[in-house]
Amino acid sequence: MGEDDDKYTKDGTVDHHGNPADKSKTGTWKACPFILGNECCERLAYYGMRTNLILYFKNRLHQHSATASNNVSNWGGTCYITPLIGAFIADSYLGRYWTIALFSVIYVIGMTLLTLSASIPGLKPTCSGKEDCHATVTQSAVCFLALYLIALGTGGIKPCVSSYGADQFDDSDEDEKKHKSSFFSWFYFSINVGALIASSLLVWIQDNIGWGWGFGIPAVTMAIAVVSFFSGTWLYRNQKPGGSALTRMCQVVVASIRKYRVEVPADKSVVLYETADAESAIRGSGKLEHTKDFKFFDKAAMEVPTDDIKFAADPWRLCTVTQVEELKAIIRLLPILAMGIVFSTVCGQMGTLFLLQGNTMDIHIGSSSFEIPPASLSIFNTLSVLFWVPIYDRIIVPVARKCTGHKNGLTQLQRMGIGLVVSIFAMISAAILELERLKTVRRHNYYKLEHIPMSIFWQVPQYFLIGCAEVFTAIGQLEFFYEQAPDATRSLCSALSLTTVALGNYLSTLLVAVVTKVSTRHGKLGWIPDNLNYGRLDYFFWLLAVLSVLNLGVFLVIANWYTYKKPLGTLR
Repeated sequence: MGEDDDKYTKDGTVDHHGNPADKSKTGTWKACPFILGNECCERLAYYGMRTNLILYFKNRLHQHSATASNNVSNWGGTCYITPLIGAFIADSYLGRYWTIALFSVIYVIGMTLLTLSASIPGLKPTCSGKEDCHATVTQSAVCFLALYLIALGTGGIKPCVSSYGADQFDDSDEDEKKHKSSFFSWFYFSINVGALIASSLLVWIQDNIGWGWGFGIPAVTMAIAVVSFFSGTWLYRNQKPGGSALTRMCQVVVASIRKYRVEVPADKSVVLYETADAESAIRGSGKLEHTKDFKFFDKAAMEVPTDDIKFAADPWRLCTVTQVEELKAIIRLLPILAMGIVFSTVCGQMGTLFLLQGNTMDIHIGSSSFEIPPASLSIFNTLSVLFWVPIYDRIIVPVARKCTGHKNGLTQLQRMGIGLVVSIFAMISAAILELERLKTVRRHNYYKLEHIPMSIFWQVPQYFLIGCAEVFTAIGQLEFFYEQAPDATRSLCSALSLTTVALGNYLSTLLVAVVTKVSTRHGKLGWIPDNLNYGRLDYFFWLLAVLSVLNLGVFLVIANWYTYKKPLGTLR
């Protein structure tokens, strides 16, 4: 019996036949290469299509700059909203494996259709050279149908794939659990390998060979991603879907309101309702220990005479402790989630104000005539991530483990906090560079000069620092939301963490709008005029640095207050 206990996982995962997962034949690093390969290829496809999309709209579909910008923003925002759909389907009905599989196929269809729209003469404008030339309604419809199929496809992959990779490690096995933290680091590493190839090679192909090839290669890459994922089917461990988490949370709220007059005694362990079985009532989820905060929701688990539980309790009147704790765990995650918004705003500057800043500087490499596009500086952000991931995993973690005694070296919240500190220095670096740039402008009267004689490579430190911050905060956030999410809502919590990217971009837009309105009063040019040589972009970077400091302070308070999830036993 003891040998059987060691042979199978105890976290409820099953193999592709639906049987308890055999530790020796499934999961761990045996299965992860197929998942990491899938993610690398998918991100290469995504960024290979996304990076230059605004130029495709403007130069090939002949859209106005504002229209093209809005179309990219709207589509990009959708890509971070659809994960909520994919996560709900995965956690409630299909499970992560079949959700990734289904939405990957949708993704490939979208990429193929986009390639056709950029290659077939009838599906793209063929009147280049004319001033008044726009895509027809049909041509635009095909292009946007393809893009929103891709947005739907990525919505089923993004929230599931990192959690699915982490599912390959059994939490009840200390040795396997130790490797889970490394998985998240190498998962983020694989994302940036794909992004590096996309932002260099594929952008060059799109600019110099053609959009048909530029979109066709990502389409083929996405097909390879699907093949990579299916190739590991026999090695994967799968968590069973637990039913609708939204319904369960509503049941807790309704049951609590119905019993709002009920007093919860101090000795809660005696009176709070829970199933007698070893497993929880939520399929695929272990039991959770009762916690003391959010006491109002404990009323949902209070047994009263009107609760008839002889056969089965009505979940709209009486909920289990685990069901109540599931809702509490989600509520606890929300403040941590909110702290990621300002961080995402900082990271978002790489695609906006960093580009405008770089566009005013000398874009030549040394004394050669070769010019580097300001957008290509983001490669240094990617290189920073690729540099820091192995450094963190192989050097920082072992050293920190000796100092702290923690199995991962640092807790996820400590790791996230360090990243928030580094992001502050990234904004300080950008502000100091802009201050020096403006001094050069004033000293030599370069106000009318499009590119001042100051190398764009002075921007490298701010890109590098943001890359370092991502390794700590972004990866820490991935791991934290997986670990602290209730078992049956892990995809949903991953999707919620992705919304911080969209909210960070919206916050950046709001800040720019407010700053512009306030700083342009009384006829002034403002902080961010069309000609930055007359502006004070450094003030905006200082503003973000101050907001980041405040965000860090609030984060430290919340992290100190946070109550970690307390599992009870195992599923087997």
